[in-house]
Amino acid sequence: MNKLAEGIVKARWLIIIIVLGLTGFFGYQLKDIKLDADVVNSLPDDDPTAVLYTNIGNKYGGNTMGMVIVQADNIFDTKVLEHIKQVTDTVKYIDGISTVTSLTDVIDIKGSDWGIEIGKLVDEYDLPTTQTQLDSLKHRVMSKEMYKGNIVSEDGTSTLVLFTLLDDADKQAVAKEIKEKITKLNLPEKISFGGIPMMMDDVSNLMMVDMRNLIPITFIIIMLVLLISFRSARGVVLPLLTASISTVWVLGIMQLSGYMLNLVSINMPVILLAVGSAYTIHVINRVNECKEKDRRKALIISLTYIIIPILLSGITTAFGFISFVFGAYLTMIRDFGMFTSLGVLIALLISVVFVPAFVSAFSMFKSQKALKKGIKSEDTIMGKMLLTPFSNLIVKHPKYITVIWIAVMAISIWGMFNIKTSVNMVEYFQKDNPTRVIEEIMQKKFGGSIPVFVVFKGDMQSPDVLKKMIETENYMKKYPDVTSTQSVADLIEEMNDVMGEGKKIPDEKAKIEQLWFLLDGQDIMSQLVTDDLDEGIIQSKFASAHSDDAKEFVIYMNEYIKDNSTDDCQILLTGMPSVYVKLNDSLINSQFSSLAIAIVLVVLIVALILRSFPKGIYAAIPIVATIIILFGFMGITGIALDIATVLVASIALGMGIDYSIHIITHFSKKFDEVKNIEEAIKDSIMISGKAIIINVISVAAGFLVLTFSHIVPIQNFGLLVSLSMIGAGVGALTLLPVILILANRAKEQVYKNLDNGLKYIKNKKI
Repeated sequence: MNKLAEGIVKARWLIIIIVLGLTGFFGYQLKDIKLDADVVNSLPDDDPTAVLYTNIGNKYGGNTMGMVIVQADNIFDTKVLEHIKQVTDTVKYIDGISTVTSLTDVIDIKGSDWGIEIGKLVDEYDLPTTQTQLDSLKHRVMSKEMYKGNIVSEDGTSTLVLFTLLDDADKQAVAKEIKEKITKLNLPEKISFGGIPMMMDDVSNLMMVDMRNLIPITFIIIMLVLLISFRSARGVVLPLLTASISTVWVLGIMQLSGYMLNLVSINMPVILLAVGSAYTIHVINRVNECKEKDRRKALIISLTYIIIPILLSGITTAFGFISFVFGAYLTMIRDFGMFTSLGVLIALLISVVFVPAFVSAFSMFKSQKALKKGIKSEDTIMGKMLLTPFSNLIVKHPKYITVIWIAVMAISIWGMFNIKTSVNMVEYFQKDNPTRVIEEIMQKKFGGSIPVFVVFKGDMQSPDVLKKMIETENYMKKYPDVTSTQSVADLIEEMNDVMGEGKKIPDEKAKIEQLWFLLDGQDIMSQLVTDDLDEGIIQSKFASAHSDDAKEFVIYMNEYIKDNSTDDCQILLTGMPSVYVKLNDSLINSQFSSLAIAIVLVVLIVALILRSFPKGIYAAIPIVATIIILFGFMGITGIALDIATVLVASIALGMGIDYSIHIITHFSKKFDEVKNIEEAIKDSIMISGKAIIINVISVAAGFLVLTFSHIVPIQNFGLLVSLSMIGAGVGALTLLPVILILANRAKEQVYKNLDNGLKYIKNKKI
């Protein structure tokens, strides 16, 4: 370590030039960085749920459904119908759109003097103008389940322009174009947008707003904390410079690798701001504590001492994030783990190489005047008001501290059993957000916006298959959150009814084939059956935004499918509820597997580097206790486990273990010197404890900024990481010292006995 420190000081200018050059290169790449808010993309390509959902998109003209909501006092008005047609035509001719269905462009089956007439509900070139025509249209719409509550609300004040996107379309780009073009129409009716692609665009916009607003605020808050703590330019500039460089590097590498930011990795800049500054804080604190007057020698001594604990801290933090790569099922979480761990290692490299080189080049550490004064940590305000009382309390009353921790953990274990999960995109928005308000309107008036598909594999002209489709639709509509369904079987029933033979599926296949002939060429058919007529789907919408409801619905449908699926008619369920359930299960599995991997890796690494397995266990105990308390807090307060909060435990482990490492390494070195537990504990808290407190305050304050995010999971993520850092810091300064006291009492007694023996021998000789 001494040779490494000397080498860094010697090559300082070369290091500075290389780092700044790479920073400029990676910074240039940030101009092209993009966001991806599609949660479906987070499922692996070979996942059965994702494969089936994707196949629906390929076969039936898209599986992603969006809608434009037109609200007026009365939809059945000529002017309003004209405007609905304008919206329909605008959407229809946008690249990436597969199908469009609206009041002015929807299939209609009715009888005529020649039998059955299949056409449009409204003649788009001859819209109703008289009150009689409008009343007739309203009566027909409200009398048909196909339209009422599906295309037009039951109160006649709202209507939908439904559209699906091609499977390979850029969903966010299409959604943005739809919004822009329809907004430019400047229609008098109230126009709103709903559905998955619109929500994805809204989430992306909010993510960009958060990045633009919150990251600078986080930067400023950390800067103020550092300024108050160190009261020097070096204490502010270097930690923030380290964090900024590591953030720019990893985002640049991400862009060059072809990855996009998503709902999880959007947190990465804030995390790297916190982690990157933490390592430099410990470097500067150690340099400040060194009393050598020779500046070069002071820097080398400080580096020699601090490199090992910082390397250990950085490696354990990186492995905390790497655990997501091996333990997470969702690709967005894996990608987050991969790039965040890379960012941590970059921050580590910058802290132990670039920062000392910068300090050496510009002499940005303690002045000779300060060194001569020899200001001790215990003489500072923090030392007098916090560190000294803290250390005295721990040394004198270790049992009280242990009892308090056990009591808090017991309450937390009870709270853990109340944790809920949430993966529905609707719940990402605050309750007063327009997107969430629109979704509530969709639920009340149109049965929701979440697409559901039931796949039937069999002869689509078989009476048995079509009857089973009708039976399945009726079963689906018994569920409270499903109000309407549509399939080719409905069209056959409707046609049979118009023929005067009742609203039912004909018993003879030949009769079905005759009716089918009339449907050939209709746009809607490609949305409902395959060209080979060997597969068809039921389309529906799910109303609830709650993950538990989606899970219950999937169970409800799978029970039916298990009992009714046959070789001649195989039934499968897919759609967003199924995707949400898969995401939900993956979150839970990811939480336990990644956390277990992180704990094992961290304990082994700490034990290996410190050459002591017990020390690895000691370092992990405070942070594991903190994680238990964190889960308990989530259960008690109702904060859900979602795509953001699922990260917190492993992040808390990876980042929080740093505090324990600094205390353990400092204690071990000091205890070996003085052979006295009390003195070693007090010295560890006074010196390393100071850096820990500064780090906890800066990190917690930085993450608390995320509570002002527009996205609910990010808000909760910021709060929980802040609390976990506080808990980890308190654990390292209270619970860990107690453990070290108990673990080293026997060793201290051996030292005392040995010392007494030497004194006895010495006195005997005298």
